[in-house]
Amino acid sequence: MRLSTKGRYAVTAMLDLALNGGEGPVTLADISENQGISLSYLEQLFAALRNKGLVRGVRGPGGGYYLGRPADEISIADVICAVDEWVEFTRCNPRPATADSQRGMTHALWEDLSQQIYQFLTDITLADLVRRGLERGAKAGDVKAAKLLELAHRAA
Repeated sequence: MRLSTKGRYAVTAMLDLALNGGEGPVTLADISENQGISLSYLEQLFAALRNKGLVRGVRGPGGGYYLGRPADEISIADVICAVDEWVEFTRCNPRPATADSQRGMTHALWEDLSQQIYQFLTDITLADLVRRGLERGAKAGDVKAAKLLELAHRAA
């Protein structure tokens, strides 16, 4: 699996949406400003995210985007796969085992690594990222993060 810039930016934008979407729809302009991602790039990403049902848009004045599902139902792997085809570490062409058994052994290693990474990212949701970020912020003395974390714990 290769984590491209497209995948990283999509995760960053979705995290911004998860953090700020509770107050109403979030505009791509706001995400662009918050995260330093160009607006045109975000438009491309959100078209793909919308096609996979990970976000939903609201048109018109006061419009923007919401998460398409609850944050605890959207995995990081979902986001990456929505904007990028899943790219395996294995790039070699399969060869007969007799031709190069060492290459076949490393191919299996990279396949296993790709599966481990995919499983790792499948097990982490946007809600997990929000929670981790708030916990780190609260530990670092961020008063806003501590208040948000307290509210999140009350709601749970």
